[in-house]
Amino acid sequence: MMKRMSGAPHAKQSSLSRSCLILLGVLSTLFLSSVWADESTDIRVDQEAGDDANDGRTAPVKSIARAIRLAQPGDTIHLTPGVWYESAVFTKRHGEPSKPITLDGHGAVLDGSEPVTSKDWEQVKPDLFRKVALYPKTDNAIVGRWYLIWNGKMQRMNRTSKGPSDPLKPVADLQAGEWTYVQEEDAFYLRLPEGQKLEESNIRYPKRSSAVIFSSAGSHITVRNITGTHVYNDGYNVHGAQRNLVFENIRAIECGDDGFSAHEDADCRIDGFVSIGNSTGLCDVNTSRTYYHNVYIRDCHGFDLYFIGLDHSLENALIESSAAKSLWLEAKYLDEGGLCNLRMKNVLIRRDGETPQELRIGRGGALHATNCTFEGVNVMLTPGGIVDFRSCLFSSGKFQPESLLFPNTVWRGAGNLYDFKSLRVDKASFRPETFSDFQKLTGSEEDSRWETFDNAPEGIGADETTLPKPE
Repeated sequence: MMKRMSGAPHAKQSSLSRSCLILLGVLSTLFLSSVWADESTDIRVDQEAGDDANDGRTAPVKSIARAIRLAQPGDTIHLTPGVWYESAVFTKRHGEPSKPITLDGHGAVLDGSEPVTSKDWEQVKPDLFRKVALYPKTDNAIVGRWYLIWNGKMQRMNRTSKGPSDPLKPVADLQAGEWTYVQEEDAFYLRLPEGQKLEESNIRYPKRSSAVIFSSAGSHITVRNITGTHVYNDGYNVHGAQRNLVFENIRAIECGDDGFSAHEDADCRIDGFVSIGNSTGLCDVNTSRTYYHNVYIRDCHGFDLYFIGLDHSLENALIESSAAKSLWLEAKYLDEGGLCNLRMKNVLIRRDGETPQELRIGRGGALHATNCTFEGVNVMLTPGGIVDFRSCLFSSGKFQPESLLFPNTVWRGAGNLYDFKSLRVDKASFRPETFSDFQKLTGSEEDSRWETFDNAPEGIGADETTLPKPE
């Protein structure tokens, strides 16, 4: 008869089992954490705490470029708020129809500038500095867009990429606070106030071309909550065969060229866009298709709106126009007979500049405007241009509007209210008392009136209470 063993071995076995279970639990947790991390749709980017050796899911990466390379359909890249001296570049990146790749800046600013320092700029005279070969290739496009940020203020030297520009000054003629470029030397020059040191001057220059860049091809990508600033080209630059690009709550501030620009046959939808201090507010070309909603534009230099693409719309927008040109629309890049369509709804263009400007509709340009207000803005309809105004208001602001229609143009309208200074079709001039003759000539303008007024009737013109008005 065997003796019964003591309970010690049994207790040891139980302890071992518990240890195994704990170990298995830890391993399972680690395994599941790894699986969950691999399946996470969030990629975090932190320029202070991040490391590009990380995967962005279990630990943040450091650069936007690394995050974009890691992103797969359905992923959202999250930037920490703050100023980033880096561009977001999407090249041949594709999401899927129900799983876009999203870049959410959470209010981040992508700044294209870098400081001007004595380490990089040669001192030619006590107050004169030079930088040779600032860019790998400095062409006319860069020089035409270039500027300095001098103590927080843009110094364009009265130059802009589109519109009138002063010639570059000879170096000897530079005054304090000015710059120029000498092509023969491939050199930029700047002159300081007498006795001021370069490092104390707080001068920056635009190093990067654009803040957000799409090139080659792409599809199903969303960009939101980002400000692009101080680049020498565009805030948002879209090139190539791009499909289903969505932009939400974006801003372009003080860029060398356009706030937003779509090229080739890009397809973009923008909801919430602010453009301030750029050469041009919006510029879409080639056979691009762009659709804007909730837009605010002011302080442009060349153009406020420049559409020479294929199909565009602008809805719920306020443009405080002070640029050299208010709106230009034509089928510049399309074959003969092609139309560049622009549909505008609930848009207010208010001319705040020192000189009057116009809606200029050229060959193949077709403007369809509904419930829009044009305050102090002229109309210039050149051969091949088409306009169709419905429930629109042309009112006096700083300037009383004038309209000029060349031969071989099309004017349609209904339910509009005009406070024109003059209305001319080729060599024929019309006055308020002969407006009925203009109605017969165009075969339209039912219920439209030409008269001076203080307040527009309800339902005519834009509803200003709904328009975006950033601080």
